[in-house]
Amino acid sequence: MNLHAAILAGGSGTRFWPASTARVPKQFLPLSGGLPMLRESFERLAPIVPPERICVVTARATENDVRALLPELPAPNVLGEPAARNTAAACTLAALWAKRLDPDATLVTVPSDHLTQPAEALRAAVSAAAERADAAGTLVTLGLRPTHAATGFGWIKLGGERASVGGHAVHVVDRFVEKPDRKRAEQFLAGGGHLWNLGMFAWRAAAFLADVERHLPETWRKLAAVAPRMGVPGGDRALADAYASIPSISVDHGVMEKAAAAGRVECLPCDFTWDDMGSFAACGRHVPKDAQGNAAVGTLLALESGGNITWADDGHMTALLGVNDLIVVHAHGVTLVAPRARAEEVKKLVDALGPAGLERFR
Repeated sequence: MNLHAAILAGGSGTRFWPASTARVPKQFLPLSGGLPMLRESFERLAPIVPPERICVVTARATENDVRALLPELPAPNVLGEPAARNTAAACTLAALWAKRLDPDATLVTVPSDHLTQPAEALRAAVSAAAERADAAGTLVTLGLRPTHAATGFGWIKLGGERASVGGHAVHVVDRFVEKPDRKRAEQFLAGGGHLWNLGMFAWRAAAFLADVERHLPETWRKLAAVAPRMGVPGGDRALADAYASIPSISVDHGVMEKAAAAGRVECLPCDFTWDDMGSFAACGRHVPKDAQGNAAVGTLLALESGGNITWADDGHMTALLGVNDLIVVHAHGVTLVAPRARAEEVKKLVDALGPAGLERFR
């Protein structure tokens, strides 16, 4: 099995505004206090997949940023999408790339903006999932054993165990479940038969593309037609024309839910530490804290202040006096101040930029 990998790096990260903008989305930021998220994702995969078999699917506007951050990648391995069309299109583009390199390619697909620790546990899980996908021709998703009744994640209802690979059980997926309300999430947690949906997958490229053709025929037809032209003169225009007429839909809704109904989707349960890094609150979980519980990216001077999360552009210092539980961000000429408890609502400000005539700060 020649393992290939795709890193999906097309998100905008509006909950991290103004640090994350349309020009510098969150996957390029050191949200856990270390390396940029995309670089961390690459380094987690590099020990099991060589750079020539790793691609990054990103927005066309950030292709050069990806190449600068990941100079090990061959230039054609950075796949720039001309428009945002959600994860079904991105996964299809990556599978077409892998199949061109190797008709028998097995591909693992992971987000660029999630934190997974330890890296060795993720590598063991994706390797086992890829081995199962290669052997069985199924679509394998990774699911995390839940630690609390999360309402912000999708869930996976497990069916019976089908196989064991390298000490990892593999279950058939009974169904995917949308983000539940609190009561249902508590039931899922207590019942033990549901996992969090991580958005990490393994499949033979050809097998996944066959399901795309079956369930999203327009996406398949348009992208398969232009795939041979990628990287050659006129290819960018052809891809833009294709993207203009394909649906914007997640791979879960467009492919996985329908394939699961046909018994073609399996799940490998995992136990590693995972965070989807969905808002500035995540920085408070992972960035080192001072004695008062303040988490800072950049320089911070805090007196009589605790439980704050701060972010400062290079050369800018944040100074706090007598305040608690705030988010204070200074980036790209914008200063944000908000209660820490309202971290998930920052995207409301992004939505308000246009009506306020402040689109230039998006």
